[in-house]
Amino acid sequence: MAEILQKDGSWAFDGDALRLTPGRDKNVSLFRKALGELVVPLGALAGISFEQGRKTGRLRLRLRDGADPLLHATGGRLTEPHDPYQLIVESDRYGVAEYFVEEVRNALLLDEVPSDPVDAYLLPGPAVPLSAAAGDGSAHFDGEHVRLEWNWKTEDAKAAAGARTLALADITAVEWQPAVGLDNGHLRFTVRNASTKAPPKYDPNSVELWGFKKDPLMALVAAAVQARLPHPAKAAVTDVPPPEREPARAAVPAAVPAAVEDAHDALLRRLRELGELHRTGVLTDEEFALAKQAVLRRM
Repeated sequence: MAEILQKDGSWAFDGDALRLTPGRDKNVSLFRKALGELVVPLGALAGISFEQGRKTGRLRLRLRDGADPLLHATGGRLTEPHDPYQLIVESDRYGVAEYFVEEVRNALLLDEVPSDPVDAYLLPGPAVPLSAAAGDGSAHFDGEHVRLEWNWKTEDAKAAAGARTLALADITAVEWQPAVGLDNGHLRFTVRNASTKAPPKYDPNSVELWGFKKDPLMALVAAAVQARLPHPAKAAVTDVPPPEREPARAAVPAAVPAAVEDAHDALLRRLRELGELHRTGVLTDEEFALAKQAVLRRM
């Protein structure tokens, strides 16, 4: 077993999985402490690296796209203090960190673990029930329903509608975004047949976040919900209709080449349609990439 112990936390690797445990130091973020210990199977890893600095270094894990509901729900926007896949290493433990990296990399090579995206979550997401309070409200999730409750800072029209209960079956997407500069963040739920483009301040399916200490805790709720939604890879493939079929042509010697050419043209049109849906925001970057790959495989 390879193991490294630091104030920031401890990482242990037994050949099959990595166990990431946050430290108890006062500088460890509230989010990482609330998230608790993570067990990352070797098959979920795309890579590991170690960066040395003058006083401290940093171990970093890179997970395969689609393996972790937390990374998907947050869009990779968790900053360094809250990122559970980074570990600060003191300079006197650089040798241990390098050995740790070598052990994990050797295991990835021996097991021939690919680094391409996956179509199913390999981590379970936060356990439920859980609750978080930040910004203009609080969010509670019991595995089947999300309940949003408001506080005195909530905009009047939004608060007047009262608490909001969303059935998991009606939620099609969830997103957590931190406050950046003058732009507020949010925890937003996209609900079937009730889509809205209203700012989070007025959206009854969103909690507005202002960049305070507890804001990242809302990412726990986002990840727990995301883990119980259909995986985005499968959803994207399901949502992409098949290419349009061309009318049947007469059986002449040139029929086979013409059919191939027509199918090729239909796929090109589909690619253009997907590009337009991506530009207008109907498809996310990940949905567009997956749908595009599905079309390209037909060409």
